[in-house]
Amino acid sequence: MKRKIIGYHQDRKQDWVADLDCFHGQHVRHEPPFFNRPWSATAEGRAGKLGETLNCVRCDALAFPEGLVEYKRTPEFTQDTIPKGLLKHHTTKMGTWGRIHVLEGKLLYSPEGQESITVLPTKTASIPPEMLHSVAADDAVRFYVAFYTLQT
Repeated sequence: MKRKIIGYHQDRKQDWVADLDCFHGQHVRHEPPFFNRPWSATAEGRAGKLGETLNCVRCDALAFPEGLVEYKRTPEFTQDTIPKGLLKHHTTKMGTWGRIHVLEGKLLYSPEGQESITVLPTKTASIPPEMLHSVAADDAVRFYVAFYTLQT
């Protein structure tokens, strides 16, 4: 999933990491012949790439970023009370991650472009910002969605 570069930091080895608008980081090393990113070696080069996009493989893997805090959650829904909007493709807003918490039964979570995931009470499912997705009841279910962002 394409994500904008919003800043940079250096890791423990002093390698440059692009801070993405999804709250993940991605190394932007210049190590020819594998990585040809000469722009990453200078402050001017890095500044020139702010706002451009990189493919975030961690979002593609539905990896929940560290350091986010819950700020809101939905009421509990059942197979009979799931809002129609959740049954069709929709997204969370920029800067908001979701986590599906199934309390009873199972729920089908379908991120666009990926195989459907069966969410059970023993695990949660992550929803990256702005990723199209839908849910569907698989028999009886009780669940809620919690929303997360960076603590301010």
